Amino acid sequence: MRSITVTDTLELSIPERIQLVEEIWDTIVVEAAALELTDAEKKIIDERLEAHRQNPEAGSSWEDVYKRIAKKYEI
Repeated sequence: MRSITVTDTLELSIPERIQLVEEIWDTIVVEAAALELTDAEKKIIDERLEAHRQNPEAGSSWEDVYKRIAKKYEI
C-alpha cells in the first residue's frame, strides 16, 4: 500500500476530503474505547469536577467561549 501525503489529500475535492476525514474519524472512534486515561489525567478530571461542584458559576458558558474563539480567529 502506498503512503498518502498531505499533498495527495489537497488534490482531492472538498467532498472527497470530508469523506476521508469521516472515514478516519470512524476508525478512531472504534479504537478510542481501548485507550485508558493515565492516573494523572484521572486526577486532573477529578480535581476539575470537584472545583465545578464547589463553584459551578466560576466557569464560562459554551456561548461565551465560542464568542472569544470566533473573535480571536475572525470566524
